[in-house]
Amino acid sequence: MREALGSLFRSVGFGVELFGSAYEFLNARLKSAPACLVLDVRMPGLSGLDLQGELSARDIRIPIIFITGHADVAMTVQALKAGAVEFLTKPVRDQDLLDAVQNAVERDRTARREHAELENVRRRFNSLTPREREVMQHVVEGMPNKQIASELGTSEVTVKLQRGRVMQKMGAASLPDLVRMAARLSGGVRDTRST
Repeated sequence: MREALGSLFRSVGFGVELFGSAYEFLNARLKSAPACLVLDVRMPGLSGLDLQGELSARDIRIPIIFITGHADVAMTVQALKAGAVEFLTKPVRDQDLLDAVQNAVERDRTARREHAELENVRRRFNSLTPREREVMQHVVEGMPNKQIASELGTSEVTVKLQRGRVMQKMGAASLPDLVRMAARLSGGVRDTRST
């Protein structure tokens, strides 16, 4: 089954790595590229559901597609609640599986891009001085320079200069850009690889 799926995925241009067990996968050096994991629920050693739990415990986020010949509602619900992107029952139509893999890889690609963008915003934010961070917080709350100066016990001219440095260091072209960056920093980005 594993070899047949590998051939199917290769036939449409996917890069494929095959593993004989969950332990083999856990001990492998994974490539840093958009990917997904196609798992059977029943495998030697750790089951597919156990592997899903272990990946979550290790904070390894990769979209998982389960296939099984022995599904029940509770198992399906458990896998999906834990973040599986698809749960297919055997026999699986080739096209359904290929579509699921394509969607999962695209989901991972998007999550990786969003994660990289968030890390870039964090890096910029970390370059701000403590005072620039205070100014940024007040700016994104909508406070005018005069009020920020009063709040921080400084002059309006100083606040204008600090605000300009914040915009420059953050790479914000406009106030809405800065507000979006602040929102991403406070809430992060939902990692779609884990949902």
